Amino acid sequence: MIDLRLLREDPDRVRASQRARGEDVAVVDSLLSADERRRSSGVRFDELRAEQKALGKLIPKASGDEKAELLKKAGELAAAVKAADAERDAADAETQELLLRLSNLVHPDVPVGGEEDFVTLETHGTVRDFGAEGFEPKDHLELGQILGAIDVERGAKVSGSRFYFLTGVGALLELALVNAAIAQATAAGFTPMLTPALVRPQSMAGTGFLGQAAQDVYHLDKDDLYLVGTSEVPLAAYHMDEIIEADRLPLRYAGFSPCFRREAGSHGKDTRGIFRVHQFDKVEMFSYVTPEESQAEHQRLLEWEKQWLTSLELPFRVIDVASADLGSSAARKYDCEAWIPTQGKYRELTSTSDCTEFQSRRLQIRVREDRKVRPLATLNGTLCAVPRTIVAILENHQQADGSVRVPEVLRPYLGGRELLEPVAK
Repeated sequence: MIDLRLLREDPDRVRASQRARGEDVAVVDSLLSADERRRSSGVRFDELRAEQKALGKLIPKASGDEKAELLKKAGELAAAVKAADAERDAADAETQELLLRLSNLVHPDVPVGGEEDFVTLETHGTVRDFGAEGFEPKDHLELGQILGAIDVERGAKVSGSRFYFLTGVGALLELALVNAAIAQATAAGFTPMLTPALVRPQSMAGTGFLGQAAQDVYHLDKDDLYLVGTSEVPLAAYHMDEIIEADRLPLRYAGFSPCFRREAGSHGKDTRGIFRVHQFDKVEMFSYVTPEESQAEHQRLLEWEKQWLTSLELPFRVIDVASADLGSSAARKYDCEAWIPTQGKYRELTSTSDCTEFQSRRLQIRVREDRKVRPLATLNGTLCAVPRTIVAILENHQQADGSVRVPEVLRPYLGGRELLEPVAK
């Protein structure tokens, strides 16, 4: 959530942020009104309580009619205190409810607009000219079937659409990717983490995934637990309700977990293969830093993602995501999009978001520095979303005979093999 003091001091900035996101601007004025009622009713409650305490000291000293009058007044004050207390609680509840509806403030350098209004910052690698090589590229699903690596038919039979099996070298390729990604993250100073896939509502809400993203979340009603769509959620909640000493920062974690998404808003999109699925595994980077360090840390996370995609020998570009395409927690977000030959376009493989103090305020995570306690900043960055990375590797490194060249970084994790070979029919 945002800082209420900032809202009071510069409401136009908050309105502009909501407008840039394409979200409700009226909630800003509703929140200002609720906050004013909360503060004024709090003052009123404190005044009445002080008067009530003062009166309470006079009653034992009084007698006769004076005491009767004081007792009458005490009864009236008690009712007024109770009413003021109820008013204060109601205004506070309304303020908190409205505050949770506000997304994070958009960074001023973020391009304004929707999904297609991003700005391309960098392009890396060379897109292969398959025509010049003399063959038509196969898509990842055809290659996966040739290699005996992907089985979506049995995935659908067992679990429904958008589920799949990784088999043979497909399973080995996932394990190689995960191990290589964790190795890179560990070398960069991240602590490897295996995180829970089920979290409590406060963990999900605290990271901002029960707002605009709620339609994509799986909820287990009987247990009141949520399946995570990313290990960002348990990694953010890991230090919930804690105060972290400043000399421990930065704290960096690399979480590996299964991820579950309904993909409720993507009907008809990417239905072929394993590009957009309901369950997948992912390695996620997560950082806790001081607010002053968040922008520099954001650039570091982006560099680690670029290092990863470069090591996989994939052509990719970096985009600055437009305001209306940001998640509610992100003040700014960069995507790294790999070239997918059979789609003839770049598609998101990794992303990194600077969430500033938004999540830490919700989760009550603070830093203590020079005896002062304040919210810290959180950031996240996908290092390896496995299925999409497999898609990019298969399509970009395919050979005319259906085999796939293994990037050098993965070879030590695949027994040294240089090629993934077609399986015998």
